[in-house]
Amino acid sequence: MTTWPNLCFLAGLVVGLGLQVPTRGADRPDGGFDEKQVKVWTLEGTLGTPPKRVTDTAPLSDQANHRHWVRFDPMSDEFDGPALDTNKWVLGLEWWAGRQPAPFCDANVTVRGGQLHLTMRKEPVPAKFAARGYHDYTTAAVHSRARTAYGYFEVRARPMNSAGSSAFWFQQDSTPGWATEIDVFEIGGNAKGFEHRDNMNVHVFRTPQEKRHWDRHGEWEAPGRLADDYHVYGLEWDPEMIRFYFDGVLLRTVENTHWHQPLYLIFDSETMGGWFGMPADADLPSTFRVDYVRAWKKGR
Repeated sequence: MTTWPNLCFLAGLVVGLGLQVPTRGADRPDGGFDEKQVKVWTLEGTLGTPPKRVTDTAPLSDQANHRHWVRFDPMSDEFDGPALDTNKWVLGLEWWAGRQPAPFCDANVTVRGGQLHLTMRKEPVPAKFAARGYHDYTTAAVHSRARTAYGYFEVRARPMNSAGSSAFWFQQDSTPGWATEIDVFEIGGNAKGFEHRDNMNVHVFRTPQEKRHWDRHGEWEAPGRLADDYHVYGLEWDPEMIRFYFDGVLLRTVENTHWHQPLYLIFDSETMGGWFGMPADADLPSTFRVDYVRAWKKGR
């Protein structure tokens, strides 16, 4: 994975932006961070009544714009053009070729009908990937050219109807000291036992104090199969808290103890045989569809 700058630089950057530096949280006696002390909450049971959309200029969960959101164009796209806007998006992930056995292949990313499509296929892999151990499947990924920390990020999307994952997430690639990740959703649309499950997570892979992977996974069971319809998925990320939304309703909160680095916004699909199982041949090709992605920053 990836790394990030030292704490002094980060603190200076955050203070320079006029933001409060959050507390680090609880530590273990041996000096390592105790992730079990990170405060989390996840909705159990029914969603309730989702808010109604009255404007596209604010997040679905805050249609009155009480928090003074301002559009952040580098990570916003309606996908209404004839092709992927390469001023905003990069095909694939330069730092990772994909989860074996399925590599990310540029041809599996298309824009059509006002949507971004990421497709997984059962097919021979290009020779450059076969030499690295990939085989039998190909899939897709894109990431934003811009990186950012904090804001509100909303997509309307429909996961692929197979055991291939459909994911909306954030990660950085190569700055010394830190390696972190936020998974807004990872969905196995037709994976047995996962058809209704919205998986959310935050990861830490490295800090200036220790190199150790830990995460705080959460999940919510939707009443229907997630691959059957489009839903609005949201992430509200600030220095104190990370909030996850489904159709404008709050699903989960995570105390923000570590996620203060500028990250890329990523859409991808992966073969996750150890989690969702491998996709059935009859379910491929399958496509993860993103109707739009909208991003906002808090106004002053």
